[in-house]
Amino acid sequence: MHRVRVRIVEDVLDANDTIARANRDDFDANAVTVVNLMSAPGAGKTSLLERVLGGLDGVRAGVLEGDVQGSLDAERLATLHVPVTQIETGNGFGGECHLDANMVRLSLPQVPLEKLDLLVIENVGNLVCPAEFRVGEHHRVMVCSVAEGEDKPLKYPLMFRACELVLVNKIDLLPHLDYDLDKFLYNLDAVHPGVERLLVSAKTSEGVEAWRDWLTRVAAPEAVPA
Repeated sequence: MHRVRVRIVEDVLDANDTIARANRDDFDANAVTVVNLMSAPGAGKTSLLERVLGGLDGVRAGVLEGDVQGSLDAERLATLHVPVTQIETGNGFGGECHLDANMVRLSLPQVPLEKLDLLVIENVGNLVCPAEFRVGEHHRVMVCSVAEGEDKPLKYPLMFRACELVLVNKIDLLPHLDYDLDKFLYNLDAVHPGVERLLVSAKTSEGVEAWRDWLTRVAAPEAVPA
């Protein structure tokens, strides 16, 4: 029984990877850089996007917004006058706690790829499943707020290993929390040595300029991986 279950999981991931490659082909054909933005619920993904999407000079950006239910985040981002496409996993996808390649593929006809340089896929808030399912992205970024504690890299190592940039958000709260930032960074290096990290605050905008610069850099045509 255990072997059968493992085989089923492997088949699901293999099928997902096949569709993810088809998504990547479409992104590359339209010269669109795709960033998969992941985090636990409430870490601040949407707030950090609100801070940067309106000021990406020369970069035409759009968002594919994933949630289990509701369009609150998509509505917030739409006020920035960028193209936003909503995926609700509770609407026809079984209420999944992550986006997968097929959900993204079914949504692509509504995404104006030909008018974009950068597409940010804001994944469903979860520290486990999103790391396991590629969606065709070029880059993976995760947000971890200081309110979550220093131990998250040790408890959810796959998520931290899967990304190439970690945004440590809500640093404005540090004076009010029993939180050891050095300990968090030590734990982060323990599971993903040397991974790029930025200390940011969506509330005060501290570090946001560096986050904006990172997005601008990866959206440059020569930055898209082959």
